[in-house]
Amino acid sequence: MTIVPVMWGTWGLLVLVSAVLYLYRSTLTRDEEDQIFLDDSFNHEKTAQAAIMEKVHRIEPAVSVSKWLVAAATLFVVAYYIWDIFTKFK
Repeated sequence: MTIVPVMWGTWGLLVLVSAVLYLYRSTLTRDEEDQIFLDDSFNHEKTAQAAIMEKVHRIEPAVSVSKWLVAAATLFVVAYYIWDIFTKFK
């Protein structure tokens, strides 16, 4: 068995996980308001916005890690094919 199917499968899985995390984050921030007026009559809005931001901040490290893993996997794929080109022409 060669490394190529495992390499592409791992890369695809990492991209899929990253895409799911980005989609989940975008669905969380869909209901976030850019500007809200926070006087006493809007406490329910303030609570809802705080809950949204708490969820976004909780998922942010996973999004960051997945982004770096996809970048590393992409670099590995590119390096593998560059190495393969050099070994074929020696």
